[in-house]
Amino acid sequence: MSQNLDQALADFCPGLPFAVALSGGADSTALLLACVQRWPGQVRAVHIHHGLQHAADDFAAHCRAMCEDLGVPLLVCHVQAGHAPGQSPEDAARQARYAALAESVQTEWPDVRDVAVAQHADDQVETLLIALSRGAGLPGLASMPAQWQRSGLNWHRPFLTVPGAALRDWLGERGQAWVEDPTNSNEQFTRNRIRARLLPVLAEAFPAFRDTFARSAAHAAQAQEVLDEVAAHDLAHVGIPPRITALQALSRARQALVLRHWLRTIHATTPSTAQLNELLDQVADCNTRGHRLHLKVGQGHVLRQGTVLSWSPR
Repeated sequence: MSQNLDQALADFCPGLPFAVALSGGADSTALLLACVQRWPGQVRAVHIHHGLQHAADDFAAHCRAMCEDLGVPLLVCHVQAGHAPGQSPEDAARQARYAALAESVQTEWPDVRDVAVAQHADDQVETLLIALSRGAGLPGLASMPAQWQRSGLNWHRPFLTVPGAALRDWLGERGQAWVEDPTNSNEQFTRNRIRARLLPVLAEAFPAFRDTFARSAAHAAQAQEVLDEVAAHDLAHVGIPPRITALQALSRARQALVLRHWLRTIHATTPSTAQLNELLDQVADCNTRGHRLHLKVGQGHVLRQGTVLSWSPR
């Protein structure tokens, strides 16, 4: 086992028993096998059947056979991941996958509170590069966290420091088969283009890029934690809903910070940069009782109601 993989497993401390999200691909196969070896009898698996391609039934059959060989309980969940207008199919599938994972684990295994997923160092680099290409702020540049909480569960990505090639080599040494998703070679998807075209060039120019990019993402995540604390403090001061005069007493940068925090944490929506700048301009112009404000922001609208701002989903 590679040194990176050894260290990754040593740093991974899930509550027992726990579940592994198993697609049947190399990454999740390595995660399941390594976890079963480390915590025998404590691991369960969940396979999400998207039904998005003809090979989906074969993926599920492979997972069933492997889990039977390993003596691991397996749930196979069928989901339909249709995407909304303006939403990418990849994002829709990801959201449906996490929702199905959480629901199935909580329904079938109420004693399970931890779920491990198999994204690795290359996935982290791809996430960071996509964020940079979109002009993302710190939340995007922080990329994927190694641990987080969602839907009442503790989620883990123990392989974020391990290159994908190391996982495949490890499986090959053990003669463990996996399935190849045919869409992984389709370069119409941004991640596949990055994997096929950019990562080899980065590896040649900057051999340690996975480690250095991971450090940059970690620095961004740490900075974002501080900004979240400032935003929470400011939101407590300006109130919920935010008082316009209290907002106006803050600098424009802190107004932006607290408004993003309010919209994200209270209303589960995120403004675009253009929407937020327009909202800040309108807040600055709210100097008379008669000034009206009704702006499209995120998935709804921000309105002025007397001395405060409100948000409506319509």
